[in-house]
Formats: sequence, C-alpha cells, structure tokens
Amino acid sequence: MTGSRIARPSVESAAPVTVVDGGEARSAPPPPAVSSLPPPPPPGYYPRYQPQSGLLTAGDYDDLLNPALYARYVNRFLRTIGMQGVPRVDTANALTVAVQDPSGRPIPFAPVRITCADGNSLTLATVADGTAVFYPELDRLGTYVTLGVGNQGVRRVMLQGAGGQRQTVTLSRGVQPVRKFDLLVAIDTTGSMGDEIQFLKSELRSILGALARSHPGLDMRLSLVAYRDIGDDYVTWTMPFTRDLGQMQATLSRHYANGGGDYPEAMDLALHRAVTQDWRPDAVKSLLLVADAPPHDENIGKTWVAAEAARAKRIQIVPVAASGVADTAEYVMRAMAAATQSRYIFLTDDSGIGNPHAPPAVDCYLVTKLDALVRRVLDGQISGRRIEPREGEVIRSVGRYDGGKCILPADFDPQYQQ
Repeated sequence: MTGSRIARPSVESAAPVTVVDGGEARSAPPPPAVSSLPPPPPPGYYPRYQPQSGLLTAGDYDDLLNPALYARYVNRFLRTIGMQGVPRVDTANALTVAVQDPSGRPIPFAPVRITCADGNSLTLATVADGTAVFYPELDRLGTYVTLGVGNQGVRRVMLQGAGGQRQTVTLSRGVQPVRKFDLLVAIDTTGSMGDEIQFLKSELRSILGALARSHPGLDMRLSLVAYRDIGDDYVTWTMPFTRDLGQMQATLSRHYANGGGDYPEAMDLALHRAVTQDWRPDAVKSLLLVADAPPHDENIGKTWVAAEAARAKRIQIVPVAASGVADTAEYVMRAMAAATQSRYIFLTDDSGIGNPHAPPAVDCYLVTKLDALVRRVLDGQISGRRIEPREGEVIRSVGRYDGGKCILPADFDPQYQQ
C-alpha cells in the first residue's frame, strides 16, 4: 500500500485559490469575489428555448453493482484508447466493509481503518448505507490487510485471488440518523450546455422540495460551481454553501451558456474548487457534476487528484453526462462515480430536446425523466438505500435489468473485447 492514493495531501494544501481559478501565470481573468453575482448575459442574449419542467430524459448506471461488466469496459477502453492520469478502479476485486448495529441497521459516518502489512493505512468513513469500499489495485493494498472500525477489534482479511468480498462489522452502539445534507452543483456553462442549465433552473426547486418532504427536518445546504475554460470571461465561479434556496435559484438564474470553443473544458479546476468548499464532516455529501466534455488531456491527472480528495472526504460524485459526451469524458465520469460509491447519469434522446446524446457504453438501464432520476439518486445517498422508479415512470428499458444489475449470459467473459 506504499504510496496509496488516499494518503496524498488534501486539495486544500495542494491548490491555492489562485491555482484553482486559473492561476499559475496563465492568462485567465482574476477570480470573482464569492459574494459577487456572476456576469450578466450579453445584450440581446436569449436561450434557444425555455423548456417546460420535467421533459428531459435520462438513464443511470451503477458500476459497483456490475463489476464484471465494468472490468470488461475498462479493459476494452484502455486497450483501444488508453489514458494517462486516471487509474483502473478495480470494482471486480473490491473489498466492501459494511458496518451495522446489533439490529442489522447500517451505520453511516463510521471510520473504517485499513492497515497493510507494510504498516501504511488509510481510513474511509461509511456512507449512508453503512459501507466503505476499498480497491486492492487502486489503493495498493497488497495481499492482506487488517481492518478495524472505531474501537472494534481488528481482523485480518486476505486479498489474494480475483473476486470481491464483503466484511460485516457489528458495533454495539445504535444508529444516529442522517440529519445533514450538503449538495454542490458543478456545471459546465459553456456554449453547448444551454439545455442542461435551463433544466437546473426549472427543476432544482422541485427536486430539493421532494427531498425535504422525504426527509423532514433535514438540514440542507447548497453550493454552486460554474465553470468554462481558460480564456473565457470566467474559468470557475463559486457560490459558497447556503441554506437559502432562493439565493441558489437567483444565482443560478444569472448563469447562461457561452464560451468554450474547443471540446475539453476546465473540469479539473471546477472539481478542485468544489472539493475545497466547507463540507460538513457529519453530513451526507453529494456533488452533482453536469458536463458534456472532459478536462484537457494534460489536466486529466489533476482531475483525478480532485476525485481522490472527494473520496477521502466521502463526497459522492454524481456525474450527469449531457449531449456531446464521448469516450474519454464517459470514462473519467464513470471512474469518479465508482470510486466515490455513486452512480453515472446520462441524458438520452427520448425527450426529443436539444442536441443528440451519445449512447453510453453500458449493458442495461431504464429511461425515466431526468428530474425524477436525480431525485432518486440523491434520495438514495441520503437514505442509504437504492430507490427504483415507480410504476409508470419508466419510458424505455434497455437490456436485462434487475434492480440496477444487468443479468449476464451464462457464458459471459469479462475479457471479451467486443
């Protein structure tokens, strides 16, 4: 486990504000004060359309529920395309530690400590479903580890051979319910993102209202990071966490799609900015990343460092892949979702709105309305349980789908390269 990625310095110590917002002597405009409003649209600007609420459609995929399929996808991608800076998230060999109370209820925010034979260690807190997932290759765990949770006695776990395993730890203390939720929306606001920006303006209030109704008394805070690219009128623009939904809506309403030019955007800088916000350690933490392009090739490694910092803080990254997402962007987004125990969301053409959406490289999924899907995913991260669409919500089904898992043929081979 020497050199474990989780043990790297935090983004706060590695990336000062000037670097996050396009410093390092690059020709980017200075960052705005966080209390200022974003720049207004240019004179005469008007979006292509004003979509009605609840029209965009999407599917989602959980690579942790389909480890063999993800292994095949990663093998095929790295052999045909390759990528520097984003490691293999070895879901097929994952070590899942589940922490529960004597009644079998999952315990969130429990610190799970993994120590390798060489003495190096890393700690991840459990998310709302009571689990923390470690990856032998990604985390460089070695052939065996010892694990402990809180004051619970340690146990040795052998990691030799292929295939994942699950270790359950029962604590004598009861479960403290989730009372806090921090949601940060990081959105690409370049010229191709008009549909998605309008979606957030139309749907955010209803999504958050539904979450509040499902979880009475939940202390919810919101933050926004908008980003474009070097040379645009801003690179990243940040609104700190607030409990004021009206402030979030007013700020979001001033953002519009503009700039960009080339395909990649400053995703790395946006994620560094997002991770360094004042997330609460005792809150469920979700980062909704709405994007249609990857970071620049030379910045993919920096993007992954930010994703590692998010994982260490137990921020679950929920990518929403918009129109235009191609192979590299999908790989980066799915890797971040898998590493942070989250799900990959992708828009589909079923709505007939906006630019064509590239089909995802996944084997099964359900198409529903995007607003309902985002609500289910976030609700699941708060409640710690997977929430499936209700009867009548499914627009289209692809593949053999069973509660997020794809049913595989008996002769499935994860190394098969077609």
